[in-house]
Amino acid sequence: MTIRIVRLGSPRLPGEGLRLGTVRHPPRGVPKERFAVDDWYDIWFPTLAPSLATVRLGQAAETARQWATFERKVRAELATPAATHALRLLAALSHQTDLSVGCYCAAETQCHRSILRALLTEAGAKVG
Repeated sequence: MTIRIVRLGSPRLPGEGLRLGTVRHPPRGVPKERFAVDDWYDIWFPTLAPSLATVRLGQAAETARQWATFERKVRAELATPAATHALRLLAALSHQTDLSVGCYCAAETQCHRSILRALLTEAGAKVG
């Protein structure tokens, strides 16, 4: 059992389990009934998505210093009681079932997914 960090919209891997969309908004132009069928996500889970302003900081980050600012902001936003509870829940579930969380960004290293991976690991999740 494990939790995977994935790019939403990418083909599902065997054993990926339930896919959670940790994004602020559903995919544009995609009918709701196509979200799971087209490998976006099974459940929209914006609780673990950074704010739009913070996402823009991450997208504009070109230096290590700018990325560090983005990471601090994401960590601060995901330190709320609701987000902390969600991280702990997903960490516990990762020991019982396969599941995945993701975002639309092409590269995990340029996305809040990398920070989410670290936060889940810190919460005790089995991350694959």
